[in-house]
Amino acid sequence: MKIELDAPNVGELEKRYINDAIDRGFVSTFGPLVAEFEEKFAGYLNVKNGVSTQSGTAAIHIALHELGIGKNDEVIVPAATFIATVNPIIYVGAKPVFIDVDLNTWNMDPQAVEKNITKKTKAILPVHLYGNPCNMDAIMEIAGKNKLSVIEDATESLGSKYKGKYTGTFGDIGCFSFNGNKIITTGGGGMVVGNDEKRLDHIKFLVNQAREDKKGYYHPEVGFNYRMTNIEAALGLAQLERLDAFLSKKKSFAQIYRNELKKEPAIHFQEEYDGAESISWLTCATFESITDMDLLQKGLKEKGIPSRRVFMPITNFPPYKGFRNDIYANAEHIYEKGLCLPNSTVNSEDDIRYVCKTIKELI
Repeated sequence: MKIELDAPNVGELEKRYINDAIDRGFVSTFGPLVAEFEEKFAGYLNVKNGVSTQSGTAAIHIALHELGIGKNDEVIVPAATFIATVNPIIYVGAKPVFIDVDLNTWNMDPQAVEKNITKKTKAILPVHLYGNPCNMDAIMEIAGKNKLSVIEDATESLGSKYKGKYTGTFGDIGCFSFNGNKIITTGGGGMVVGNDEKRLDHIKFLVNQAREDKKGYYHPEVGFNYRMTNIEAALGLAQLERLDAFLSKKKSFAQIYRNELKKEPAIHFQEEYDGAESISWLTCATFESITDMDLLQKGLKEKGIPSRRVFMPITNFPPYKGFRNDIYANAEHIYEKGLCLPNSTVNSEDDIRYVCKTIKELI
C-alpha cells in the first residue's frame, strides 16, 4: 500500500491518446488537439471561450496583462495562497494588496476587500483555496460597485460550484492549472476562460507571440510564448473524460475524513459558504490541540502517510515582506495549525480510512 498526497492519476486512456497524437505528428503546437481541448473545456464550464496556456501562472499573468493592469495599479489578493497567485502581479508591475482570509472557509474576506479599496485599485483576485469556492456574490457586488475587474484563481477548483455555477466563470477571466497535482493534468499547462470572445481571441493571439499568420512572421504587439502543445492537449482530453470520476472520488474521500474524525473536537475542516460545493482538491484541516505540527507530520510519515503544511502567508516571504499592511491573524493561524491530507485519486477509500485511524492514534 502506497498512499499518495496529490499524485496524478494517469493510465491506459492517456497512453492511447498520447500515442495517437505522436503517430499523427501532433507533438508541438501544430495540430488540432489544442483547439479541441479548449473547446471541450469551455463547454464543460459553460463559457464561450477558453485559451490554453503554458501554466496556471501564465494564465494569471496573461489575464492581468489583457485587462491592462500595470504600473501603479493595485490588485487585492488573499494573504493565504500559493505564491503563483501573486508573482504575476509583480510581473505586470502592479502592487499586491494583501488581505486576511475568513477563519472558517480560509478564503478571501469580502469585508477586508472593501476596506482595502483605494483610488489605485484595479482588480480583485479571489482564490478558491484547495478547491473551496469563495463568496462570489459578495465579491462580484463589491467589484461592480467599484468598477473593478475580477480575475478568479480557480487553479485548484476545477469542478467546484457556487450556487450552481462553476468557479472560474464569475469574473472577467477565470484561470485554471493542469499541473501534475491538479484535478486533471496535462503535465504542466493552464487555461483562461471567459465570455468576452473578443478579449479571449486577443489572449489567444498574445500567447502565440502576437503573430499575425496572414503576414507570416509579423508581430504588431509584444506577445508571449505561452502556448500549450498538442501532446499536452492529448493528455488533457483523456483526463477530461475522467474528470467526473475524479471529482466523485475526491468528494467521497472528503466525506470519509469528516465522518471518521468528527468526534475529534480539536480538528476543524475547511468549511464551505452557503451554496458552495467544494471539490476538495486537497482535504485540509486545522489541528487545534497540536503544538508541534512537524511532530505530527513526522508521525504520519513513519506510518507511510504523506502530508503537507497549509500555505504560509505570502507576506512571510522575503520578496513580499514590504507589502505587509496587516497582521493577517487568520492566515497565520491556519498556517500554524493547518495540514493538507492525502487526497490523490490513485488512493482507495480504505487508504483514507487508514489515514483517519492513524491520525486518531497519534492525537
